[in-house]
Amino acid sequence: MTVEIHPYLNFGGNCREAMTRYQQILGGRLDIMSMADMPGADVPAEQAHLVMHATLALGSYSIMASDDPSPDFEQGRSTYINVTVDSVDEAARVFAELADGGAVEMALTETFWTPRFGMCADRFGVRWMVNVAVPALGED
Repeated sequence: MTVEIHPYLNFGGNCREAMTRYQQILGGRLDIMSMADMPGADVPAEQAHLVMHATLALGSYSIMASDDPSPDFEQGRSTYINVTVDSVDEAARVFAELADGGAVEMALTETFWTPRFGMCADRFGVRWMVNVAVPALGED
């Protein structure tokens, strides 16, 4: 089994600014997708500039982030541990075990970027994201 773990930060509208600053400080390659760039996006105009997903790649590590447009966003309660596994079955197992005794925030489901993604808080209050790794182009 292959597992990758990356911190995932949420921001209340200043994700682009924060991640750009982190890149200035730490170096690396920064990739940002806005809410308006999502496939099939029907995003309100006032949210189009917000960040749907950002990755600051730092060698074999990365920091991931996004903006949270919800009105009850609270900085400090905005960090997830992002776990990436190598199969749908493993994602289902990991997600179910993490969510056991906790709360599902987003059920494990197919998305445009991965065969499975879900978010939950475990019984200890730690928030998790579970993804299935997608092979890079040219890999099988």
